[in-house]
Amino acid sequence: MTSTQARRMRRPVLQAAIDASAKCAKAVIDPDLFFRADGQPPAPWQAQRTEAIRFCHGCPVRTACEELALRDGDGNPRVDDLVRGGRSGYELVALRELQAQRLAAAITADEASDQEWNELTDLAVKLNREARRMPTRSSGMPHQAALLRQQKARIAELAAKLAVVRTARRARTGWEVAA
Repeated sequence: MTSTQARRMRRPVLQAAIDASAKCAKAVIDPDLFFRADGQPPAPWQAQRTEAIRFCHGCPVRTACEELALRDGDGNPRVDDLVRGGRSGYELVALRELQAQRLAAAITADEASDQEWNELTDLAVKLNREARRMPTRSSGMPHQAALLRQQKARIAELAAKLAVVRTARRARTGWEVAA
C-alpha cells in the first residue's frame, strides 16, 4: 500500500487493513516496544525507538498505520514517547503540521462517512422492523387489507430512501454497479 492509497482511504478501511495485516499484530512482540515507559531515560528509549521503527519498516500496512496515527493526533510536541507507523512521536507532530489542511479534510470526510453509515444502518433497521411488524386492527380501525397497504407503502418508502443513500455511496466510492 502506498501513502497515496492510504491517504484516500476512509478510517474504517485503514483500521481494517491494519487489523488484518499489521506485522505487530501477527508477530510475537511486546507491544511496549512502541511506547516509552514512564521515567525511562533518553538513551534506552532511543535504542528502543530505533528497534521499533526498524520493525515497522517491514510492515505491509505501515503507511495505513501512519495515516491513522496522523488522523488520530498521535505524537506530542513536548515528549517523544511513542512509535506508530514507523514514525516517532516528534515526526508525527511535524508531519501533521505539514499536512494539516489535507488531514482536516480527511477527518471531515471520515466523519461524513460515519454519518452516512449511521443513516444507512438506521434505515435498514427501520425497514426490517416494518417488514416484520404484523399490522393488527382494533375497533374503529380500517380493514386489515387497508392496514397492509399502508404498511407496504411505508416499506416501499424506506426501501427507496435506503437505495438512494446506498447508490450515492457506491457511486462516490467507485462501485456504481454492484458485483
